[in-house]
Amino acid sequence: MEKIFALKNASLFKDLSSSELELIENISISKNFKKGEHIFFQGEPLVNVYFIQEGLVKVYRNDANGREQIVSILSKDELFPHVGFFRDGTYPAFAQAIEQTKMIKIPKNRFEEILITNPELCVKLFKVLGEKIMDLQTRLEAQILNNTYEQIIKLLIRLGESHGKNMKNGKVYLDVNVTNQDLAKMIGTSRESISRTFSKLKKQKLLFEEKSGYSFYPEELLNELLQ
Repeated sequence: MEKIFALKNASLFKDLSSSELELIENISISKNFKKGEHIFFQGEPLVNVYFIQEGLVKVYRNDANGREQIVSILSKDELFPHVGFFRDGTYPAFAQAIEQTKMIKIPKNRFEEILITNPELCVKLFKVLGEKIMDLQTRLEAQILNNTYEQIIKLLIRLGESHGKNMKNGKVYLDVNVTNQDLAKMIGTSRESISRTFSKLKKQKLLFEEKSGYSFYPEELLNELLQ
């Protein structure tokens, strides 16, 4: 029952009934990962999909020169890789626990057996995947159309939406256990660019340094993009 309550928070499963979630719960396995431990490696056979109950995960790839490019930082209630249930082959990236992380592991072949006998479940899942594709398209357009300063502001807003905590004063508090170098790798820029932009935003009173993170007013950052 604990797994059902957890899985219902996954965006991919948000429209599923309790009986449909129970089918997935019956094939799921709980697993813990230590800080720094890899969940899977790029190029390994894609056999499981993971749901985060607690903790933080970095998904990254290495380019031809061995440079790390962070694809995403994932936290509680996120499922990955999103297309893992619907493709054969290998994992397209590395996944590593940034901190002690508790997960639910879902075997892909057993999940596909459930889909074959429950076509209405497929329809629900494909609708949610469509939303994920639109989000990825928006992020790609941002990299193509926006300069580095704009990309960093959009990254802050996106992280605030996915990982931030709403404060009573209207600010969003962001406490993500990643460095400026990690943030730079998420949009293909340098650590120095992140530092310069953060310094500029702090001078403009658009970004505030907190004890263990940052806070900002989302609408004010959006207004900065429109100027």
